[in-house]
Amino acid sequence: MLKSLFAVALAAVIAAPLLAPPAEAHGPTRKKVTETIEINAPPEKVWAAIGNFQDMSWHPAVVKQEGQNGSAIDATRRLTLPNDGTIDEVLVKYDAAKMSYSYRITAVDVKVLPVTNYSSTITVLPGADGKTSMVEWRGAFYRGYPNNDPPAELNDDAAIAAVTGVYKGGLEALKKKIESGS
Repeated sequence: MLKSLFAVALAAVIAAPLLAPPAEAHGPTRKKVTETIEINAPPEKVWAAIGNFQDMSWHPAVVKQEGQNGSAIDATRRLTLPNDGTIDEVLVKYDAAKMSYSYRITAVDVKVLPVTNYSSTITVLPGADGKTSMVEWRGAFYRGYPNNDPPAELNDDAAIAAVTGVYKGGLEALKKKIESGS
């Protein structure tokens, strides 16, 4: 009897890993957001408003900016937000002829923006009619909490919502500024 109980127990131990569901072994996956807006102005005028890496005065969430090295590769900027939160960024690619630049965040508190490993590109494209512009702002990032089971404020949905909000708010303000001539 003891032998048969031992055999059943041994079989259960051997079979358990085969019957158990696989564990979630991976962490977060890279998320991407792309927002675009059409602006009733030629691309050159739009680029003049956003092409200087050191000037984000067009974005309503930026109350102060300071930086070094203009729009040269490896230029840095610090953006200060209304809640005194800051975002430090570095310019990694700049192409005035293509009206595009790419940057990445080097330091941000996830309470300010719930992302990590964030990179972004903003580009001005000519509209189909040649008189308007299309601005594309796209980014890729990981959520603010790098491990499994993130809190709600640092999960994938929170990261996507935050970046989408930054892009939409900025692009809508840019459109308003340029189209109103202010």
